[in-house]
Amino acid sequence: MLSTYAPAIVFVLLGTVIGVAFSWLNYVLGPRRAIDHKLDPYESGMPSEIKQGFRFGISFYLVAMLFLLFDIEVLFLYPIAVQLRAFGTFALGVALWLVYGLELHAVPIIVANVVTLGLALVILVLKWWYRSGGGHDALPPARDRAH
Repeated sequence: MLSTYAPAIVFVLLGTVIGVAFSWLNYVLGPRRAIDHKLDPYESGMPSEIKQGFRFGISFYLVAMLFLLFDIEVLFLYPIAVQLRAFGTFALGVALWLVYGLELHAVPIIVANVVTLGLALVILVLKWWYRSGGGHDALPPARDRAH
C-alpha cells in the first residue's frame, strides 16, 4: 500500500532537500554586507511612512477573503457562461448539494450553494439577454456615432 504513495513521498522529500540545500548555500556563500540603510522599509521608490508595528484592521482581511471567495466563484462559473448546455447538469449538482446542506443544517454549505445558484442564474439571464439582441441596443448604429 505504501508503494503507491512512493512517488509522491519521493517528490516531497526531493523538493524539501533541494529547498533546504539552496537556502543553506545562500547562507554560506552569499555576500554579507551589513548596511543599516538596507534594513529601511522601501516601497515603490518612496520611503515607507508606515511604522514598523503597524497592524492592518480586521476589515482588510475580511474584504480580501471576500474578494478571493468571489474571484474563485467566478472562475468556476466561467465554463457555464461559455457552454450553456452544461448548465442543467451544473445546476442540478448544486441544487442537490444545497439539499444536502439543508439536511445537515450546515449554514456554510447552504450559503455557498445559494450564492452559486444565484450567480449562475444571473449569468444565464445575461447570456439569454445578449443572444436575444438585448446587448446590442446599448450602442447606437455605427453611422450615428461621432468619430
